[in-house]
Formats: sequence, structure tokens, C-alpha cells
Amino acid sequence: MTRAQRLVLISSILGSFVAFLDMSVVNVALPAIRTDLGGGIAAQQWIVDAYLVTLGSFILLAGSLSDLFGRKRVFAAGLIGFGVTSLLAAIAPSAMILIVARGLQGMTGALLVPSSLAIIIANFSGPEQGKAIGTWTAWTGVAFIVGPLLGGALVDIGSWRWVFAINVLPIAATLAVLARIPREPARDEASPVDLPGAILCAAGLGGIIFALIEAPGRGWGAPAITLPLTGGAVAFAAFLLYERRAPHPMLDFKLFGSRNFAMGNVATAAIYAGLSAFTFVLTVYLQQVSGYSATVSGLALLPVTILMFVVSPISGRLAGKHGPRWFMTFGPLIAAAGFLLMMRMHAHADYFTEVLPGIMVFGLGLSCTVSPLTAAILGGIDQRHAGIGSAINNAIARVAGLLAVAAIGAILAARYAAALGAPHDEALGSRATTFLEEARKRPLDLSVPADLGADRARIRTQLEAASVSALDAGLLWMAGALAAGGLISAAGIRNPKR
Repeated sequence: MTRAQRLVLISSILGSFVAFLDMSVVNVALPAIRTDLGGGIAAQQWIVDAYLVTLGSFILLAGSLSDLFGRKRVFAAGLIGFGVTSLLAAIAPSAMILIVARGLQGMTGALLVPSSLAIIIANFSGPEQGKAIGTWTAWTGVAFIVGPLLGGALVDIGSWRWVFAINVLPIAATLAVLARIPREPARDEASPVDLPGAILCAAGLGGIIFALIEAPGRGWGAPAITLPLTGGAVAFAAFLLYERRAPHPMLDFKLFGSRNFAMGNVATAAIYAGLSAFTFVLTVYLQQVSGYSATVSGLALLPVTILMFVVSPISGRLAGKHGPRWFMTFGPLIAAAGFLLMMRMHAHADYFTEVLPGIMVFGLGLSCTVSPLTAAILGGIDQRHAGIGSAINNAIARVAGLLAVAAIGAILAARYAAALGAPHDEALGSRATTFLEEARKRPLDLSVPADLGADRARIRTQLEAASVSALDAGLLWMAGALAAGGLISAAGIRNPKR
């Protein structure tokens, strides 16, 4: 590996690590943000999803910009924009402004991910390229897991605002490394930016996600839900139709002519749906139900980080030798088994006996999956389309993640309300009965007013039981998503001919 290649790899890892880290680091800070700025489960979901919806909406456009105007230039612009919007999030005085800042963060973060991987593909070839992709993939996978740990420490030591402000340090370091990379050669061809496609994609995803997040509180039949849901579905369908005929589409359907690229992206959607929903649910459950501190709930996922460091390079190397198919098959199935093990958790979950065994199994499966998945998808496309190919794969992963976080909120809310049921205990006073009815709309929230007196303990027991039932429903759904990813890989992925 040359000095220039080493600098490329370091800058790509640092820049994309920050973008991926912000997808998971905020989860552990949600309870502290709610205490400081207010808002219920819907506000918490929007703080997560505002970032994901803009990231997923504009990442395809960012991939096109990367191929058109140069990977290094677009990458640098994304770093600067991400730093500015991170500071805006850090000083947000209200939940609404924080949500807006998170949306702007996602737009600038979209410039980082495809260009970082495209830089690697453009500067590495042969076996070195596969090794570099494996290293990049391992670090981005670790970002998902180390996020809750870092976020928990920052929340407990200082404030949730440091979760966003801290981004400035790695961004400055990345810009310093990027400045030492040689300038890219000038491009011979230029194409117009696909603005109509970007607008249709953003409008479609925004409407669908808004409906999924707000439906549990407003009802599926409310006009405020049906209108954006229908409009979003129509806009996204129009986006897909437009991209097929656009003269310069940001979503190039020709890339899906590669079997591994097409089927690998389908598997990506299922796998990242389960992964994103899990990081959201577990950190919220451990803090709000089991009473863990922010730091301890972040430490809960540390074993997965260790497994990613140890196992991912090995699985990437073995997949390069024997093919990715079986790694992409059995890895998600093993991870799904980890979710099923976690269904042993109670309201006051003991970490070492109820949480850790499932996390270890999940981490092993994830570590066997991520690196072979990325290599299989990008191995079947031309290097000239590295930016948009990477953007498509990352867009699918991000869209699957934001849909999963929105959907898992609806699943938890529905199961929680059903498990709690209508107040029927005649021994409860009128004040307690009214509170219990209102509590059905606040899943995984065990806060009970002190003025309920003798009824307080009985109500808390009911809330705990409903929370455990909601968690089990979520774990089953997430296990099903991962298992589907494994089965899709078994049926659709082909190992390259030797």
C-alpha cells in the first residue's frame, strides 16, 4: 500500500465513520433530550428519522455529484457542511429546531458516504481493493455499535449536546488528511444534476415516514396520516418511473443487471432494517424500562464492537477466497438467533444473564455478514460507476433503516397498548384509571406520578409487563428481517467463478 493509498483509506474511514456514527450515537441520548427539551416517543423517532430521511433521500444525488464533480471535492464539501450542522444541533433550544438541524445533518452526511467508498475504489485495485473495502466496512459497522457507548459517556459526563458538538474534532482531522491527498484528474464529461429525481425521492420518502411515525398517535384513518402516506407513495412511484426515462438518472437501473448487485441490495434492505431497529429499541428499553444509565446502556453493545474488530477482517478475507454467498446466508441467521435469545429479558433485565448472551450471538452473525455483503455488491459493477453504485447500496441501507425505525415505533406502540388494555381494575381510583388510559399512548415509558398513592406500584407493574410484551414483539419482527436477509442471500447471491 502506497502512502497516497494509506491517506485515502484513513480519510475515507474517518469521514464515513462520522456519518455512520451519527445514525446510532443519538439513540442513547434520547431520554436526556426528552427531559431537557420535552416531546414523547414521536419526537424521539423524528430526532432519529429526520437525519435518516434526508440522508436516504439525497444520497443518490450525492453519488451522482461524486461521479460528476470529483469524489474528493464532494467529500470535502460534505465534511464542512456536516461540521456546521452538527454545531447547530448542539445548540438547539427546542425539540423542533433539533429535528430541523438533524435533517440538515442528513443532507450533508449524504455527501460523505458514497464519495468515501468511491475514493477507495478509484485508488485501489485487485486484492488490495477487496482488503481496503473490508477495512472500510468493518469500521463503518463498528460506528453503528460504538455510537451508543460514546453517546452514553458524553451524556453522563457532560450533556447530550456534546453528542453533536464532538463531531467537529474528527471532521477537522479528516480535512487535514484529505488535504494531503493528490488532486484528482479533471473529468472529460459532465452531465446535468438530476434535480427532479432528487425532489421526487425526498417528497416520497418524507411523506411515507411522516405517516409511519405519527400514525400511532393520530390514528391510521386521520387525514393528517392518509394524505402524506398516499402522496408519498405516489411521489416515490413517480420517482422510479421518472428515473427509467431520465436522460441523466441518479438511480441507474442498468447496474441492477448484475445479479449480485441486485440481490445483494435486496438482502441489504432486510439486514439493515433489523440492525437499525435494534440499536434504537435496545438503548431506549434499557434506559427507560430497565433503568440503565446512558453509559451502561452504551456499554451493553461493546461486545459487538470487539467482535467486529476481530471477526470482520477474517470473514472478509475468507469470503474473498471462497465467495460471499454462505457468509451472507448464515451470518444474518446467526444474528437473528441472537434477537430470539434476548426475548428472555424482563423489565429489570440482568445484563450478564439476559442481555449479553443474545448480544454475543448477534455480534458474531453481524461480523460474518457486513464485509462480504459490501464486497459482493460492489464487485459486480464498473469502477466508473463506483460513486452511484455505493450511493445506491447505502441509500437502500439508510432507507431500510429509517423505515424500520418508523415501523418499529408503530409495532411497539400497538403491542404496548394491546398488552396494557383498557383499565379494568375496579380497585384503581378514578385518577389512576385516567392515567392508565393516557399511558397507553406512551410506550416504554414507566414514569408514574407520585400523587397516585397506593395505586402507583400496581400501575407500574402493569406498565412493566406491557413494555416486556412490546419488546418481544419488536425482537420477533427484527429477527424476521435478518432471517429474510439470509434466505435472500442463499437464493440470490452467486459466488464469482475462480
